[in-house]
Amino acid sequence: MPCQVKPVSDNAIALAPYAACDTNSRGRQYKEPPPDYRSEYQRDRDRIVHSAAFRRLEYKTQVFVNHEGDMFRTRLTHSIEVAQIGRSIARVLHLNEDLTEAITLAHDLGHTPFGHAGQDALNRCMKEYGGFEHNLQSLRVVDTLEERYAGFSGLNLTYETREGILKHCSPRVAAQLGALGERFLQRQQPGLEAQLSNVADEIAYNNHDVDDGLRAGLITIEQLDEVRLFQQQYEIVISQYPALTMRRIIHEVVRRMINCQVTDLIETSRERIAAANPRGIDEVRTAPASLIGFSATMQDFNIELKRFLRTHMYQHYKVRRMTNKADKVVITLFDAFLDDLQLLPPEYQTKVISQEQKNGIAGRARVVADYIAGMTDRFAISEHVRLFDISQ
Repeated sequence: MPCQVKPVSDNAIALAPYAACDTNSRGRQYKEPPPDYRSEYQRDRDRIVHSAAFRRLEYKTQVFVNHEGDMFRTRLTHSIEVAQIGRSIARVLHLNEDLTEAITLAHDLGHTPFGHAGQDALNRCMKEYGGFEHNLQSLRVVDTLEERYAGFSGLNLTYETREGILKHCSPRVAAQLGALGERFLQRQQPGLEAQLSNVADEIAYNNHDVDDGLRAGLITIEQLDEVRLFQQQYEIVISQYPALTMRRIIHEVVRRMINCQVTDLIETSRERIAAANPRGIDEVRTAPASLIGFSATMQDFNIELKRFLRTHMYQHYKVRRMTNKADKVVITLFDAFLDDLQLLPPEYQTKVISQEQKNGIAGRARVVADYIAGMTDRFAISEHVRLFDISQ
């Protein structure tokens, strides 16, 4: 009997044979009774939504610092947008929507304050102690750092959700992750829901960074004329709606850009899946390449858009100023906490002592990195003021 999911309507949607099905899940790290009235992947999603790390995403930003304005996207709104895109595509491809939603909502839980600037700074701080990478930190959050349940640390999510969170991993680290790291050592693929979540993330942040960049005045319509994906949709919109205000023109163009990419992704992925004809999720994992992806033309469009954003937005002098400040905040906090653990809250002092006994200075540094990575933008700024502003 095919695995089915029950949506809000009365019509059950049969999952494709290569989709993830919770009745065939590889399970959880700690065995639990099956949930009542929901699937295993729904349980994962619910645990993620109720986690402290998920709530903190409200005050962690993508490109801008949280206090720079309320109109810009945060990690929380970004995660919700990725989940919406992911679920829409999963439904069309008859993949598991609940698993896709769980992965997409959890994919940024390990992000530091100040976006990629904070991650880069923290990685430099941790260079001698194993490094720092937000993708691995997201897994660490759901496996270890969340403290909510009596029977285990972390959220005890299913293998499939954890597989989707861990998008990439070095062989050195993979060797320490047991079954979860095996696919990186064997050069295998994750399930289709994980592949889909990764591309949905890319669609969301590229297009929404265009929207935020225009709103902030970091990039202009004239500059975006060199980006074919934008230029094509822009010409269509101004031709059909010549009297539309610029704000609505931008929204309409970005909406159409997303729709164009989603349509291409669905059609290309259908063709790849049909050609590979996997009979189950295990054959998806052993496929020589990802089965979810764009056509060659759309992939070129995306690369062009990424290069534009890197050059004109992420390297904009105003963003570089923020990056410079974020860099100093993260590094000075790390050095201070690593040098004097009594500056940390009592519960983190206890963790430092425990980890230092097991792993020496590297254990101490990892706890400090966990503390800083969990901060929101505004909390990191406040901590910096409390530690280094003599008037406070």
